Amino acid sequence: MSSGIIFFGTPEFAIPSLKALISKGEKILLVVTQPDKPKGRGKVIQPSEIKKIALQYGLPLIQPEKIKDENFIKNLKPFLKPLNPEFGIVVAYGKILPKEILEIPKYGCINLHASLLPKYRGAAPIQWALIKGEKITGVTTMLMDEGVDTGPILLQKEVPIEDKDDAESLSKKLSVIGAELVIETIDKMRKGIIIPKPQTGEATYAPQLKKDDGKINWNDSAMKIFNLVRGTYPWPCAYSFLKNERVKIIKTEVLQGNASPGLIVRAKNELVVGTAEGLLRILLIQPEGKKIMTAKEFISGRKINEGMDSFA
Repeated sequence: MSSGIIFFGTPEFAIPSLKALISKGEKILLVVTQPDKPKGRGKVIQPSEIKKIALQYGLPLIQPEKIKDENFIKNLKPFLKPLNPEFGIVVAYGKILPKEILEIPKYGCINLHASLLPKYRGAAPIQWALIKGEKITGVTTMLMDEGVDTGPILLQKEVPIEDKDDAESLSKKLSVIGAELVIETIDKMRKGIIIPKPQTGEATYAPQLKKDDGKINWNDSAMKIFNLVRGTYPWPCAYSFLKNERVKIIKTEVLQGNASPGLIVRAKNELVVGTAEGLLRILLIQPEGKKIMTAKEFISGRKINEGMDSFA
């Protein structure tokens, strides 16, 4: 009887894991990804990033609307069971798998999660680790159960968070390290040298971000706003209002000093703003409907009065 892997994944984060499995010569029996969705300003229907890879490599592919649909499960089980899959590998698929699917692979379904569980369970662990000012994060492989990131831990690897990291750069870093951990996990599972361990310690949660989560409160400290900016880039992006103009704040740095929260204290060649604790220098900014620009470019097209105008 044949054996191999069912791969569940959707966004760019999942690509290194799928490619690592292919490069290692693993047999991919089936790729499961989310349906094509409208993206961008034009709302053009686009395939998921994992669908693109599956098509590129000629892998069997399905895109169920509802993974928990009884008819879908009823039809899927007779198809998968004769293939005798060893593993289900789940990387940012975006939906909770039902018990009937979790039980099909020989070794169960293994999930790669972008945090050191039980910290930051949920849909946006990378973003919230940055927003909360964590200095260390990591990746975890776990044996899935029916909960949300609650299954027993297989392997973990710590990864330091650098000040220059934002959600985009940290996601790329963790996706590559996570792919290596997936390969190590399946190798050790086959050799029987991993003992799944129940999660211990305080669980924290990382829910999907909403647009309003990017709203800057200038009564926060400069460090807290700095963390919000990098944790919400590239989506939904931190934002504020200046003279009724909505602007996204893309990149900042923390400075020593004091000024009223939101008050622009320097606006010649640089843009420095007061907070409840410390100053914040804005390095990159994006006015609504325009491209990302440097603070100097932003200032040159506007009349901004130092010590008078404020972000709100």
